[in-house]
Amino acid sequence: MRNPDPWQRPEREPDPAPTTRRAAVIGLFMIVLLILGGLLLTHILGGMTRLQDCALSGRSNCSTIP
Repeated sequence: MRNPDPWQRPEREPDPAPTTRRAAVIGLFMIVLLILGGLLLTHILGGMTRLQDCALSGRSNCSTIP
């Protein structure tokens, strides 16, 4: 309830709840996971491409190509 007397100090409203950064940390963690997953997928697909190129060129023993 408002205080009608203008000479008295107004009632202080309670402080808002502190904001947490939990959502930001979770979002950052998900972005890092997506980047790492993309790098892993790129590495795996690159190896498969090298293996297919070797096999299609008619070579044997293609599994030893790094």
